[in-house]
Amino acid sequence: MENLLSNLNINVNEKLYVKNPETSDLGKKIIKSSILLIHEIGFEAFTFKKLGEKIKSNESSIYRYFESKHKLLLYLSSWYWSWIEYKLVFATNNISSSIEKLSKAIIIITEEIEDDISTRHVNESILNKIIICEFTKTFLTKEVDEENKEGFFLVYKSVINRIIVMIEEVNPNYKFAKTLASSIVEGSLHQHYLKEHFKTITNLSESNTLSDFYIDLIKKTLL
Repeated sequence: MENLLSNLNINVNEKLYVKNPETSDLGKKIIKSSILLIHEIGFEAFTFKKLGEKIKSNESSIYRYFESKHKLLLYLSSWYWSWIEYKLVFATNNISSSIEKLSKAIIIITEEIEDDISTRHVNESILNKIIICEFTKTFLTKEVDEENKEGFFLVYKSVINRIIVMIEEVNPNYKFAKTLASSIVEGSLHQHYLKEHFKTITNLSESNTLSDFYIDLIKKTLL
């Protein structure tokens, strides 16, 4: 699967950038270093000035790729969910059992992320930590409806829609497929955050994984 993934180009909505960062060494450097810097200092403290200092380039050179740090975070989020979607497709493509397919999809959504060495300018493990902490900041804004119309969240919704279809295949009569699917995807991020910062209010541990919880939940709910 990883070999197949390495041959795929991840496409991100072109409205999220001024110039596609994938087309130049500087652009890839901006992506790589922004992931590391956001993880290090947090999105609130992150600025293009600080990023420019990190990559030893003018702040203005970053604006040639992204018009704001909000658009940059949207870009990173879209890239992440595109990568997750590719993993979902390849991991479930040849599974005939509907419940096994859904269970595998849940593992992909909820598992601890390791860096994919085939994408040298993106550390998926660190990007996952950013998504866990910062993803809600992409849509908990006054501009969310307009940005949704622009298609900025299409890939994120596509991931959820794939889970919806799998839930309906397991139990066509279950009337809350959309709510369950979005709860799994969003809940995964939230539970990983709790595991890291509020351990006393989650059952997650080395022996109790998030995949175990959601697979147990969907089987008891749908079967």
